[in-house]
Amino acid sequence: MAIVGSLALTAVVTPASFAAASTSHERGHIVDPQDAALAFDQSTYTTITVTVDGQPVNVRWYKELCYVADPVAAAAQQPGMGGSTTIDNTRCGYESMNVFVPESAFGDQQAPIYFAVNNAGWMASYIKTSVNAGASYNSSTSNVGAALKAGYVFVDVANRSRGLVGADGSSPGKAPAAAVDAKAAVRYLRLNDAAMPGSSERIVVNGTSGGGALSSILGASGNDSEYDSYLAAIGAAGIDSKGHSTLRDDVFAVNAYCPITDLGNADVAYEWLYNILGTRDATGSNAQAADAATIAAKFPAYEKSLGLRNPDGSKLTAATMLDTIKKEVIRSAETYLTADPAHTIPALGENFVIVSGGPGGPTTKSYVNDWLDVDNAADKVRSVDMTKYLKFVATQATLKTTPAFDGVGVYGNTTSGTETNLFGPYTQKYMNYTEFSWDNNNVAGDGSGLDDTGLTWKQYTAKKSTTVDDQLHLIDPMDFIGTKDADTAPNWYVRNGTRDRDTSFIIGLNLDRALEADPQVGDVDFQLAWNQPHAGNYDVPEAMAWIAEVVKKAGPPLPLGDHK
Repeated sequence: MAIVGSLALTAVVTPASFAAASTSHERGHIVDPQDAALAFDQSTYTTITVTVDGQPVNVRWYKELCYVADPVAAAAQQPGMGGSTTIDNTRCGYESMNVFVPESAFGDQQAPIYFAVNNAGWMASYIKTSVNAGASYNSSTSNVGAALKAGYVFVDVANRSRGLVGADGSSPGKAPAAAVDAKAAVRYLRLNDAAMPGSSERIVVNGTSGGGALSSILGASGNDSEYDSYLAAIGAAGIDSKGHSTLRDDVFAVNAYCPITDLGNADVAYEWLYNILGTRDATGSNAQAADAATIAAKFPAYEKSLGLRNPDGSKLTAATMLDTIKKEVIRSAETYLTADPAHTIPALGENFVIVSGGPGGPTTKSYVNDWLDVDNAADKVRSVDMTKYLKFVATQATLKTTPAFDGVGVYGNTTSGTETNLFGPYTQKYMNYTEFSWDNNNVAGDGSGLDDTGLTWKQYTAKKSTTVDDQLHLIDPMDFIGTKDADTAPNWYVRNGTRDRDTSFIIGLNLDRALEADPQVGDVDFQLAWNQPHAGNYDVPEAMAWIAEVVKKAGPPLPLGDHK
């Protein structure tokens, strides 16, 4: 394993060395030429008007602010859904941000910053505008409208990641590019805190799916020096001429939905969950049964290695996992029932009627409830049949292939949409990043696997020159939570839907239990969201109320340069 970076930061909320270094920036004495190039111009904005809950709101739009001094040039033609797409900003379209300031935040340097990352499936995210002139927003259903109404500065953040084609034809979005870019964006906000509306001490990161994973690694790995060399390479703010950090990149809060994270173990968790009770067989989705069993067999040892515990103090292991998930499903259903007297759940034998969106418009399907027995009058769950529950989840959306997340190169497959192309050198299309897929890659000449290197995964990763394991590490929040070298965000709101088959429920549970054990983390609000699929921002009032509460509890941010 090649070790990136040699300095480790002490795990305090705000390192004094950073406070001292950042004071010179905050007082306007910017000496680093790259930092000088990233100075924010508060006079360059366009005023647009939107409607929130029927009321007009003037918004200052600071357009496509490049948050690095040395952005990686992108090709004009980028892959997209159904074909290629042409981008306008080839210089910095994947390393810039749109900043939207509602009129209530004009001149307010204590307002929280709602930091939205918009990548799905770990795909690269080109700059977007969530706030559009003339648009109407409902604050009860739109996180954009709710953030503007609350007086938060709304920031759309672009970032490199998998699928990005560089101007030279390479793939410059390989891990840990997405995490590095997100950190660079935070550093831009810190560098310019005195000039910009909003407080960089109150950054709330929001993301779904791959964005939920990116939010999680950003929140988990604050100020860890392992990223410094990567940040220096793109001219991020707060990296001096010696490559040392002079600014912070920790954040205040994370609002993550269905995070596709812990990729190195995601296949193991997925196969265990959907094989332990025969779900793959029951739904006719077990084309690689022997391999699925081989992958699943690694789960008990992995889960044990984490040393996690449930809220009641019991150990979270393979032996207790199904019961833990069952308890979370019961908590989800009962939370839903008690939230509103009008809420009911179909009785046994009745139908769940589920409306799903899609390219062709919404579709409605019915599924017999054969797994959940509820007492609607008492708002209580009597029982859950876990075998039938997992089949219910896997019936609505076909289970992913085996392997679910590292499938390229296995069984001769070179067209899989799995996350394999997030890894490897810029010059290579993909590289397997898990032991099973590496050892079973059979695509000759792709530069990945035992077949091309002559080395097993264990042999390959034992080499000091290997970097794929570093890439995997630097996007995995589980490697940073609870460590002394990272300043993990103190506030977390994490949701996975009870109908989400895109990643294993285990991944979210492990994230929650790890956060609960981290003394740096003060507030963790984790739930399986009732009757929700792989999606996000479906609970805007609840999420925004949580954000308001943790902001209120934290109190006003300290004056600039006064962080100790």
